Amino acid sequence: MTSTKHLRHRNVQRDGPRLERKIDKSRTKNSDSSSKLVAIASVLVTILLLAGYFRYQMYLREKIKTPLYAPTMLAKDSTSAKSDPERYWGSYRPNTYFGMRTRTQRSPVFGLMWLNQFTQQMPPPIRHWCDQGDRLRRYGWLKHDGVNFGVQEIVDSDFMLTTSFIKRAGGDHGGDWSANITATSTNKERAGLVSLMFYVALDGSGHVEPVISKNGQRINSINGYSPELGHYRLSFPKSTSNSTHKHNYLITHATGLDKLKEAMMNGIRVEAWDKSRRVPYFVLGGRQVPIDVEDGSNFVVFQVTTELPYTLEVMYESGSIYERPNRLQGEVFSSLLAQHVSEFDKKFDEKFDLKSKAFSQSQVDFAKAALSNMVGSVGYFYGASLVQSVYNEEPVNYWKAALYTGVPSRSFFPRGFLWDEGFHNLLISKWDPEISKDILSHWLDLMNTEGWIPREQILGDEARARVPDEFVVQRNTNANPPTLILPLQRLIKSMLDSDKEKDKKFLKAVLPRLQTWFQWYNTTQIGPKRFTYQWRGRDGHTNKELNPKTLTSGLDDYPRASHPTNDEYHVDLRCWMALSAGLIADISKSLGVDGAEYAATHAVLTDNGLLDDLHWSEKKQQYSDYGLHTDKVRLERPKPPANLQPGQRPPNMNMDKVRVVHADPELGFVNAFGYVSLFPFLLKIVEPSSPKLTRILTDMRSEKHIWTDFGLRSLGQTTPLYNRYNSEHDPPYWRGALWINMNYLALGALDFYRKTPGPYRAQADEIYTELRNNVVNNIYSQYMRTGYIWENYNDKTGEGKGCHPFTGWSALGLVTGVATGTRSSPAHELLIIGYFDNLCLFRQI
Repeated sequence: MTSTKHLRHRNVQRDGPRLERKIDKSRTKNSDSSSKLVAIASVLVTILLLAGYFRYQMYLREKIKTPLYAPTMLAKDSTSAKSDPERYWGSYRPNTYFGMRTRTQRSPVFGLMWLNQFTQQMPPPIRHWCDQGDRLRRYGWLKHDGVNFGVQEIVDSDFMLTTSFIKRAGGDHGGDWSANITATSTNKERAGLVSLMFYVALDGSGHVEPVISKNGQRINSINGYSPELGHYRLSFPKSTSNSTHKHNYLITHATGLDKLKEAMMNGIRVEAWDKSRRVPYFVLGGRQVPIDVEDGSNFVVFQVTTELPYTLEVMYESGSIYERPNRLQGEVFSSLLAQHVSEFDKKFDEKFDLKSKAFSQSQVDFAKAALSNMVGSVGYFYGASLVQSVYNEEPVNYWKAALYTGVPSRSFFPRGFLWDEGFHNLLISKWDPEISKDILSHWLDLMNTEGWIPREQILGDEARARVPDEFVVQRNTNANPPTLILPLQRLIKSMLDSDKEKDKKFLKAVLPRLQTWFQWYNTTQIGPKRFTYQWRGRDGHTNKELNPKTLTSGLDDYPRASHPTNDEYHVDLRCWMALSAGLIADISKSLGVDGAEYAATHAVLTDNGLLDDLHWSEKKQQYSDYGLHTDKVRLERPKPPANLQPGQRPPNMNMDKVRVVHADPELGFVNAFGYVSLFPFLLKIVEPSSPKLTRILTDMRSEKHIWTDFGLRSLGQTTPLYNRYNSEHDPPYWRGALWINMNYLALGALDFYRKTPGPYRAQADEIYTELRNNVVNNIYSQYMRTGYIWENYNDKTGEGKGCHPFTGWSALGLVTGVATGTRSSPAHELLIIGYFDNLCLFRQI
């Protein structure tokens, strides 16, 4: 009998291999499963990583066009007729000689064109957009309060137009307004024949339908509708003038607001003025809506061709006003306009008190015109900037936004510029703080999540049409001086200890935006050493420029390091950062928020010892930039190939001058004496007791450096690049010319140092009085001679240069005081802001 043990052993021997094979198969199966799981997990991880990577890349690409995640300065309806009916309507089209619109995204626009008839030019010279090529003898607002009315004079070749408008709030859509355009001859030998053309154009949905007279020659009124305005009527009351005049009109379709003049030119025909004089004149061709346009007309023009003098009345009446007391025409218009003018004069006298300072009436009128052109040039724009970051292969659209802003020049720069706007509001904030706060709020609401604000705002079709393609795209690596800090300091000073809820609300909204803005500068514009800063955006590879421009600094071709590298750092940007840190610290303290970081930064950046270590050149005894630099550079014509025959031109060779370096650059101070050298003085960082202050004052007053009889020139005469072309086709810009914004800062600094205890008060006082008289007298004399305030002024003759009218920061000539002769009475009370007396000064905390 076989034992159980033996059977069990035999079974083990017999079944063992089978079990091992099963175990191996099981192990193989489990191993295969594990491998598959690992592979699947690996794929999933890869997918997740790739998804995360692409999502992060998308985030980086989207960041440039993502608004800052913080409460906005302005409510969404802040510019609506309901929230702000007084400023709903305005002359918010500064690019036109006269135009009206609302502060809404797709407002219908109203405006004036005109034509001097009997011209030999073809096509006829129609005036519409402000253009230096029109060669007008002068134009600009004489009086404008920024809210209720404006009076402007436009002097063409043989006649003058006076445009005036008034507004009256009411109803649900901002109320009514009326305009008078009066044409008078300035040529005694020739009465002239002028066509005045007033239009309405849609910029979105709605309709316009003219009411034609029985004889079919005249538009009596235009009935319109838009979502922003509801129903409205634009009327043209019959003239009481005895002048011979004829009417025509145009009803057509324009493809965009930038195509209005083109659309009108397409609708012009020629007729004879009368049977006895077969002289041709240009008339509008009636209804000419293109057949292929489904929506019908969106552009209607009223034309009156008249002998002079003549006054055209235009009345806009809102359909939401059911019981208006009277119509804004005739005596009602004249009476209300006179009332507004009287109130303007009274307010101006209260703000600036020029008459008690023995200024002539002509000088007072100049001051009023400078102020009026500033506030009268405030515009309202809507659209999206074209922007680009290093993460975007192509430019992308910023988010669509509105901008209520001043403009530097109606003819040449009719759009918003970040660096200019701070200076604009030094003037505007004194005249009307609410307008200024509204403007600054619009700008700060354009900040993206990085803390960047595009430095040039080109919003809408009309603005885009005025800018060359190469300047349209804004890059988020590039900064601009944070000059909004300048008016904010004055506006906020009165709020710091205020218990008003409105003031606290403004401070709470502005603080996180200023902090984010500061941090953007403090990371993207940081320099190679601690507490240094560097303007980005310089071209280190160009061989066309004598000194690569620094457009981001606002000072364009002002000499910096000749060879841009990451080793350079700039004294002006450091001073702007000090100014910003001090304001943020003050606001934080007022709100009970921890601002110790900003206070400490402010203390470091205003520490004179550290400033001197980094930026004081012992060799030249001045504050300077630092970088890789040589003065031994020239623009030279490339040498042609040696094998050319006499008179033979080199084939396909660019013969433009190129930069040739005659001595190797070295790291060190860039000793160009001019505006940049003055920045620690201009922003009052230099201590009043510092011996460096007297050196600055002495050099500033030296005629071999930057002193002239007309103001401070931008670059000293002893500097190698003084008045030098930056390329063969790029004349000097900030290399000698006088700029009023910098002279304004200099006068403010002089006023500060002459009033602050210190050993150099008398020296500052003497220079202050002389410089103030030089600057103001020259601006005034050039205005009287030419009819314009200019972009900059020639340092040898005082003659106005650049574009005109430039009633942006050049209007700050008003704020330095209208002085004559050698008047020694303190005129800095005339500083429109009193701003420099009231700074949250650079305290050592």
